[in-house]
Amino acid sequence: MFWTFIATVFCGLGAAGIALAIRAATAKKAPKWLIPVFAGAGMLGYLIYGEYTWYEHKRALLPEEAVVVATEKERIFFRPWTFAFPYVTSFSAVDQQSISRDTDDRDIVRFTLYRFEQTVTDAVSHRIHLMNCGSRELVPIGSNGVPRVDNMKVLETNDRLYTTVCRT
Repeated sequence: MFWTFIATVFCGLGAAGIALAIRAATAKKAPKWLIPVFAGAGMLGYLIYGEYTWYEHKRALLPEEAVVVATEKERIFFRPWTFAFPYVTSFSAVDQQSISRDTDDRDIVRFTLYRFEQTVTDAVSHRIHLMNCGSRELVPIGSNGVPRVDNMKVLETNDRLYTTVCRT
């Protein structure tokens, strides 16, 4: 977050410098208000660029064993451009090396699901899940190690999480 702040300030200063150059090239006939407008536009432009490239940047940092299984796009009212062009604000990934069949039933698979969220500071959380590949039931494991059956979901046959976990 600190480096994002520094980069935003420098983009604003650079854009203000362009406005100053325009004023100098026009022998100061360009209006003075151009400088803060360019500075604000430069900072806003950098922040928008960062929002739209966040997902690709984070995905590039994942190891080869990680498979992205879901993405979420949001439309945010105080960012009106997202209604026309929504961007990825969070995604989930499975580490294929964490997939194990450690029970007698070969249909039961244990794996770790990671969730990445773009917030003020990037948030990463992980949770161990059980998947019954025969019935497509997904059950998270609680912090005490007990399956949370009350949070069970049944996935579709074409769900990316189901195909990634059960077909490996």
